[in-house]
Amino acid sequence: MSADISELKRRMEGALQQLSKEFSGLRTGRASASLLEHVHVDAYGGNVPLNQVGNVTVPEPRMLAVKVYDKSLVNAVVKAITAANLGVNPAADGDVIRVPIPDLSQERRQELIKVARKYAEETRVAIRNVRRDGNDALKKSEKDGKISKDELGKRTEEIQKLTDQLVKKVDEALASKEKEIMG
Repeated sequence: MSADISELKRRMEGALQQLSKEFSGLRTGRASASLLEHVHVDAYGGNVPLNQVGNVTVPEPRMLAVKVYDKSLVNAVVKAITAANLGVNPAADGDVIRVPIPDLSQERRQELIKVARKYAEETRVAIRNVRRDGNDALKKSEKDGKISKDELGKRTEEIQKLTDQLVKKVDEALASKEKEIMG
């Protein structure tokens, strides 16, 4: 099997999309429904995503509201949001849970930036691992006589260009997220 550039690109871009998801869960002082995306609630004898037991809306720039479908789950949802360690204090009001988004302290902002940098580095590593897989496949193809040494050089260079492009996108996404966190 020789390295298929479009397949490598798809895998690298998948890592970039995952980074985007991770970043959307980092709190920046503005309310975003994606903040609660990773919250799971103990309900119906299992651990279910919050979006299956309630609807998350953003009624104000610094407030989230969760309208719970089943009133008996309100306390479980409050408990799950609190346990998610997002630095918010949910308050139940009937079948609606209000989640005010407090200002971020300077210390909390620095912690969030560290987390963002960790996510970015994990993404860079994932992209480089895809590059390595592609290069290994090319070397094997060359060794097996399926491609020439010139072809090996040309395609290795293509993979490197692709890797550089995607690592640059990771760096841009990180810079943008850091700016957003510092607000």
